[in-house]
Amino acid sequence: MLNAKHNTSYLGLAAAIVVADQAVKWLVRRSMAYRDEIPVFDFFSLVRWHNDGAAFSMLGGLGGRWFFVALALGFTVFILFEIRRLPVNDWLMRLVFALILGGALGNMFDRLFLGYVVDFILVHYQDIWYFPAFNIADSALSVGAALWIGSMLFEYRRSRQRKRSPAEPQ
Repeated sequence: MLNAKHNTSYLGLAAAIVVADQAVKWLVRRSMAYRDEIPVFDFFSLVRWHNDGAAFSMLGGLGGRWFFVALALGFTVFILFEIRRLPVNDWLMRLVFALILGGALGNMFDRLFLGYVVDFILVHYQDIWYFPAFNIADSALSVGAALWIGSMLFEYRRSRQRKRSPAEPQ
């Protein structure tokens, strides 16, 4: 079933993620030198780091630029196809797809035009522990993936409960 009216706001959310991500990355590239770090709080810094790999710099340095561009394009096609098939009331999966789409495209544009992804958020504990630097697109992808996994677990649990409970008369 085509739900163009229901998908417009979610595709708008995906576009807003891309715009916000690219705008902040542009500001970071314009105002900070590569490897700069600006402490904001004891646990948070703004940085300008480049990542040519996947999440957490996995596969970094292996020249996967075009692989990741192709992967993002593949996810885009999949999401645009799937979002059209969703039932009208499935707002959660629309949100999941919007977050993943916005994140994938935000990082894809970096890879396409820069050859790497600009990361600028660094969470850490003193000089002892550092979470890998990330950006708005990474955040959207992570939240979208977590919601997707959570919805699958919820649906799995609900289907198991339905199998165990006696059938209700119709």
